[in-house]
Amino acid sequence: MSIVRDFIQDQLLGMKWMSDLISSLLTSIGLDMTSKAAKVIHFFIYDILKISILLITLIFIISYIQTYFPPERTKRILSKYNGIGGNIISALLGTVTPFCSCSSIPIFIGFTNAGLPLGMTFSFLISSPLVDLGSLVLLTSVFGIKTAAAYVIVGLIIAVVGGTVIGKLNMEEQLDKKLFGKAEKLDNTSYESAKERCRFAISEAWETWKYVFKFILIGVAVGSLIHYQLPGEWIEAILGSGNPLSPILASIIGIPMYADIFGTIPIAEALYYKGVGIGTVISFMMSVTALSLPSIIMLRKVVKPKLLAIFISLVTVGIILMGYLFNLFGGMLI
Repeated sequence: MSIVRDFIQDQLLGMKWMSDLISSLLTSIGLDMTSKAAKVIHFFIYDILKISILLITLIFIISYIQTYFPPERTKRILSKYNGIGGNIISALLGTVTPFCSCSSIPIFIGFTNAGLPLGMTFSFLISSPLVDLGSLVLLTSVFGIKTAAAYVIVGLIIAVVGGTVIGKLNMEEQLDKKLFGKAEKLDNTSYESAKERCRFAISEAWETWKYVFKFILIGVAVGSLIHYQLPGEWIEAILGSGNPLSPILASIIGIPMYADIFGTIPIAEALYYKGVGIGTVISFMMSVTALSLPSIIMLRKVVKPKLLAIFISLVTVGIILMGYLFNLFGGMLI
């Protein structure tokens, strides 16, 4: 069983066969693979190809699943639940609707306009960019299935708790409803055949890759810089286990960035291999995906400052607490 698991993680998801192939090709053109320059080139080519292949494959699968959950159907499913059960279902549905933090907001507006409880809509808003099938597979390829599964569970907990607290506060008056009518129309297209679903999934995979590729390039470039250029003692001093504030600093660093899980993984991988604790790495990834500055600016257009501040505070505190917990117990996952 362990042989099968290792094969899936190392060769299928981690694509070590491709790493070996790239090393052989670089050696064949005269590069010394022990040199720093060759290692940077290898890291850059390997990570771009690996992430692109996984991205296209995953977005195809996720988009195919998405055809069964258009916003209108998702709304009907959610309307059957209430209380914490509704928050759990909302968070789970967020995992099969592969929206980034910015594109989740029109869905959030549509659900709120439809009269769904505010807490449920916020559980969806938190989980949709934070946790999806893509994050599970990508994290497995780098950190292993235990860490990936723990990340997904933690993301769902943050989404459920955050939505539940917001729901209990009864803050519907904090919605700026005069702007809700300006929300873009949601795509509720129905797909009748597997061929139509495949056509949609292929289109989504291609368009998503074109859009995300610049973030992959930036992420891999930053990752290679951290991995091979920045002295390890610098990173260890700022974000290492010796600094008790490292999860807090990682969360603050991540918020101004705008990327999704695909652009964040290479940076997280480089930080981890420079000695940064797994909890600090996860705090960084979560803050980038769930609390990016552009998404906060967009959300401010439809919610008033008090509710926005509570949303940011709840998610930030959840991310930081989980970072500390992972730093304490993450060794059991690696």
